Amino acid sequence: MHTATTTLTALLVVGLLAFAAHPALGGESGVYTAAPDEHGLVLKTPDGRTVFRYMTKKPAGSKLTANSVCCLYPVKTPSGEDVVEFAPDDHPHHRGVFMTWHAIDGKIPADFWGWGQFAPTKDRVIQSRSVRLAEADARHAVVEARNDWVAEGQTLIEETTTIVARQQGKAYVIDFDFRLLPKMDLTLKQTAFSGFCVKSRKGPSAAYFDPQGEVKRPDPHHLKPETDWPAAEWYDYTFPTDGKKAGVAVIDHPENPKTAWHNLKPIAMLNPCIVTAGPVSLKEGQPLRLRYRMVVHDGPTPVDLLNELAKRWRAK
Repeated sequence: MHTATTTLTALLVVGLLAFAAHPALGGESGVYTAAPDEHGLVLKTPDGRTVFRYMTKKPAGSKLTANSVCCLYPVKTPSGEDVVEFAPDDHPHHRGVFMTWHAIDGKIPADFWGWGQFAPTKDRVIQSRSVRLAEADARHAVVEARNDWVAEGQTLIEETTTIVARQQGKAYVIDFDFRLLPKMDLTLKQTAFSGFCVKSRKGPSAAYFDPQGEVKRPDPHHLKPETDWPAAEWYDYTFPTDGKKAGVAVIDHPENPKTAWHNLKPIAMLNPCIVTAGPVSLKEGQPLRLRYRMVVHDGPTPVDLLNELAKRWRAK
């Protein structure tokens, strides 16, 4: 009897020690968390640092001119530096990290980007249906967002997006998997920009980089698709921050459609564009899947890390 009691006590002690060593197994302590605020859902690391907010509501008094909000803002580095802007003075329809097009043709043409030059914006809005923390432990988190792209009261596209976030060294690695289900036949018209966009912070000595080093190509023209930058595994934009540096990179996925890049330094934009080479047809009921890996980093462009992350991403 004494031996059995001793054995049971020992097992309980071992179990408690294992539980303490792996806090992800119990409660919220030691795991990524997400909590709603007045503008969306805020994702935080196990030690309480903000990674990003998935924004669903326009802040009161905001200068945002786009009807749609659904985006990531803010987005922070591991040390807490902000890397994106929301409704800046020069482009008040831009918002953090977002996905959409400004020239969608079909039975009901639409501009969900907010530019208004090639399709109507009135009564066109991306509406958040839900955003939730789908999975979390001590190493990563998965956020799922569901949105409806509505024009004149009709849903043109049903969007389901998963966002996987984790920290690796001095960087957050944030993977996007967009699944866009057309509810009718649509055409994404040929344009120089639109799609997945990171509207970064500007800086006087900011620079773009690719795997070969600093990129010094001419700025692309927003009305000339042929001026976009060529396909690359990744492009990075790094800018100064109070004597230090921070930046954000985007890694393309090999199964995305043919892509050129509208990386425009005057507005600190990273934009892999799938409609540069020509229009993209979307058939009713046939989803378009787009995947991107975003790397938000402290310090100068982490070339070795980006090459490693690109290799793993492109192998998936």
